[in-house]
Amino acid sequence: MPKTRITLTVSSTEEYFERARKRAQAMDRGEMPAPGITISFEDPVDLMELLTSARVRLLRSVKGQPQNISALASELKRDVRAVSRDVSLLEKAGLLRTSYKSNPGHGRLKMVEPVAQEYKLVASL
Repeated sequence: MPKTRITLTVSSTEEYFERARKRAQAMDRGEMPAPGITISFEDPVDLMELLTSARVRLLRSVKGQPQNISALASELKRDVRAVSRDVSLLEKAGLLRTSYKSNPGHGRLKMVEPVAQEYKLVASL
């Protein structure tokens, strides 16, 4: 299980660059920043379009252990195609990772696993 924390936040371009500047200054002083990834959205609507309730449940389901898409669909009581679509979107956003595992006699299974151990949502309007 990865030890990374991913923070999803809503912030302006200025706030993004201020955060980057402070991080660089800390590194110049020899301080190691806390490990983690921050994904910023300028508009809260964009963040909420990515993190639908179904996708949040999907993230929670794979947090325990990697699972294949069929098992996820069954666990979440959703259509396999819908889960596959959501996995692709969350992978593109950097929140999930997929790999293929051999399934003897049946081809390959697409395995889904989290990129981070913790996902933190920070939003203010």
